[in-house]
Amino acid sequence: MSGLDVSPVYVDYSIGGRNVANIKSAKKRILVSERNAERNKAIKSGVKTSVKKVYSAIESGDKAAAQSALTAATKSIDMATSKGVYHKNTSSRKVSRMAQAVNKMD
Repeated sequence: MSGLDVSPVYVDYSIGGRNVANIKSAKKRILVSERNAERNKAIKSGVKTSVKKVYSAIESGDKAAAQSALTAATKSIDMATSKGVYHKNTSSRKVSRMAQAVNKMD
């Protein structure tokens, strides 16, 4: 059995280096909240990328590319809103500002 790590798996139920959870449900909530935070971070990152694509298309002056990027960005923002990552007013504001910027293009 050389090369195999057979040590038991320990889950760290700590926040900021302090062990805070003693109750089983509290330990589970820590794990769930960490998992959700990672998912939310990934979704927000995707939204930011799609928003950047819209504004870079606007800066380059390509209206067709900006329109298609706006459609993709709107879809990703709406998906993030439906997952609870963004509040509906926040997503509406983001989409409105992008659409306004695309519509101002000549």
